[in-house]
Amino acid sequence: MNEMETQSIDIKILIATHKHYQMPSDDIYLPVHVGAYGKESIGYTRDDYGDNISDRNKNYCELTGLYWAWKNTKSDYLGLVHYRRHFMAKSGMKSFVAKNKWDCVLDRTAIEKYIDEMSMKQIRSFVLLPRKRNYFIETNYSQYVHAHHKEDLDITRKIILEKYPDYIPAYEQVMKSTKGHRFNMFIMDRKSADAYCEWVFSILFELEKRLDISSYSDNDKRVYGFVSERMLDVWLVRNEIYYCELPVIFMEKENWPKKICGFLRRKFR
Repeated sequence: MNEMETQSIDIKILIATHKHYQMPSDDIYLPVHVGAYGKESIGYTRDDYGDNISDRNKNYCELTGLYWAWKNTKSDYLGLVHYRRHFMAKSGMKSFVAKNKWDCVLDRTAIEKYIDEMSMKQIRSFVLLPRKRNYFIETNYSQYVHAHHKEDLDITRKIILEKYPDYIPAYEQVMKSTKGHRFNMFIMDRKSADAYCEWVFSILFELEKRLDISSYSDNDKRVYGFVSERMLDVWLVRNEIYYCELPVIFMEKENWPKKICGFLRRKFR
């Protein structure tokens, strides 16, 4: 793929946000106000027009933005990141040492290099993902159960068995693994993105019908966003999708001691 061909590629990466924030200047990024329904404008594209599920944001999190983009936009590549969490360009494309974190955020040039590389390898469909999280002493299933409600995944499995039985081996493989991609972050070609959205939202909408979350905490009511994090790997495994992993850069300081203590407390309580 030559330079003129890559420059003509339409890349649209949604930045899910609920407040005004510093954003990358690259034109591939589109800040989207998720859960905009009934709220005042914050100056970004809203997810509450056209075919949308904006009013369900408290349960679907950033997925209301993904659903809006799936139904209302066109592009050659579609991606999803967060206002405080972005893909970082690998060493060699951009330096990890920068005067500020924004200099390290993945840009058009870096993505086009991946597209060129995959084209040379004759890989038509690939996905850029965050590096896998390793739970070491937990499987994806047990980690979820200790953090949330086991019914979320158990009912999801029943739905997959009914609607997509050929995905069950992939589901079991992912649930038994101690590693998994998180954050609902990805960049993929539009054909794959459309196929993934069709699959995952059909499962989540059915789960919404069957799952009683009336007694859930506000955090656990974000269930469909949490479940979809695990479903992305199921879809990738079943369809044997080639993927490349990138580091994730956090724009604000994370409290890792608190996170680790919380993880261990849920595990052994």
